[in-house]
Amino acid sequence: MELPAALRQAVEQALEGTPLPDLRRAADLLSRRYRAETRDGRLHVGDDLAARAYLATRLPATYAAVRRSLAEFAEMRPGFSPASLLDVGAGPGTAFWAVSDEWPDVESATLIEASGAMRKAGEGLAQAARAPISWRSLDVEGGLEDIDAAELVTLCYVLDELAPPVRDRLVDRLWSLTADTLVIVEPGTPAGWQRIIAARDRLLAAGAAIAAPCPHHAPCPLKAPDWCHFAQRVARSRLHRRAKGGEVPFEDEKFIYLAACRHPLESPHARVLASPRAASGAVRLKLCRGDGTSGDELFTRRQGAAFKTARRLGWGDAFHENPD
Repeated sequence: MELPAALRQAVEQALEGTPLPDLRRAADLLSRRYRAETRDGRLHVGDDLAARAYLATRLPATYAAVRRSLAEFAEMRPGFSPASLLDVGAGPGTAFWAVSDEWPDVESATLIEASGAMRKAGEGLAQAARAPISWRSLDVEGGLEDIDAAELVTLCYVLDELAPPVRDRLVDRLWSLTADTLVIVEPGTPAGWQRIIAARDRLLAAGAAIAAPCPHHAPCPLKAPDWCHFAQRVARSRLHRRAKGGEVPFEDEKFIYLAACRHPLESPHARVLASPRAASGAVRLKLCRGDGTSGDELFTRRQGAAFKTARRLGWGDAFHENPD
């Protein structure tokens, strides 16, 4: 997956003239903070150089994870086209760009971001966007007062920065601001999965319908050390590679997400939880099933239509045909 052309050009323009050694040092610090899920009361991105490092190294992967999450949800809701967006912990507007790519008719967007450096970077990128954006400087721990509800609410790569009690209050508050759908995206780590499970439990208790990725409303059938997550391949630009000190022209971003709706949806038969394992005339899929169970299933040519469907699926895809 690549960034949209307008966003890619805006990022390149924002990074023009930044010394590469400075960018590398800032990118390394940012990466270490994200990997450690540091919660020290400081913003991960607190100055302009850190914001530029984010644009160079984290924005492409974050965009890809959010974009893939929205695409999987959109498959469940083919007629959904939100007019309004509320993005909390917006960074430089990464989720806004992903939403606009999936649903170009978004009419208004409210982006909440506490970091002044991130807002400044996002305002620069937004000059290439069409929809009107309203930026708000608010701390997500403050209750988000005086915020209007939106049809689509997004919270991407934010819960990992918050203490558990704050996460719970934020999820409750965002659901109250959700007119239709709430999408949460987290890193695809065991800890990220646990945060998504906690949010899922709260949303189900509040009456939400889970649209994706879960094909059921039962407790998650996976048990540690296993965990639910997905992966999206991300194309690296030349500057992206140089800032990270790598030569491989791509990276795989692992993520976990949750889409919760106000209205019940028809669920798929199952969701593919890992890369398929193919052999001659057969494919084995790890599935989360609509009956609340999970496990491997082998599909062979003898199963006809089910086999044809199974061999086309990839990690994270919904299985819409009952293989029985």
